Amino acid sequence: MAPARPLYRLEFLLVILAVVGIVAAIGVTHDRATSTQLSHGAASSPPWPAPTGDRQQKLSAAADLPNVYGAKLAEHVHTHLTITVDGVPQAVAAQIGLDESHGYATSLHTHDTSGIIHVESPERRDFTLGQFFTEWDVRLDARHIGSEGGDIGEILTVFVDGHRRAGDPSSIVLRNLDDIDLVIHAAGTRAQPAPAFDWPGNYR
Repeated sequence: MAPARPLYRLEFLLVILAVVGIVAAIGVTHDRATSTQLSHGAASSPPWPAPTGDRQQKLSAAADLPNVYGAKLAEHVHTHLTITVDGVPQAVAAQIGLDESHGYATSLHTHDTSGIIHVESPERRDFTLGQFFTEWDVRLDARHIGSEGGDIGEILTVFVDGHRRAGDPSSIVLRNLDDIDLVIHAAGTRAQPAPAFDWPGNYR
């Protein structure tokens, strides 16, 4: 009976490999299911302009943000975004996801450089910061904004309404009157959130 033992070991090894393959497949499926919530933008340096024309529409499609221009809205809220790199404020571009002259607007868009993200949708659903950065074509993850951050000398700290938030900021759901701060700063220094945004009266 002794010579049969290697066969048992081989079968045991094959079972282990099969289990590993199933787990990996589940992981890939989960990644695909959540991929539109994450940011797939470019690792570019600021300033970050708004995409235009066909490129704008392709990026918005990649973010699962179709054209809803003129649609009856079931949801209409606003979130404020501040970006600071080494103490220098970076503009959130105007006209991200918006081209009114051509009848184009996604559910996530900006009108100006105030940092206000307009969330206007014909259906009630969660929209994420990652979707916004994808249609802006700016990389965002737990370590980077565009090409900024990500090395041993620079880190990204995230605040929501003045409170530090851990994890990947691209998964942040955009809520009404939330104030999101993304701060790139030198390692070893203390990040501070920007002063609370003074919302204009017509947004309250």
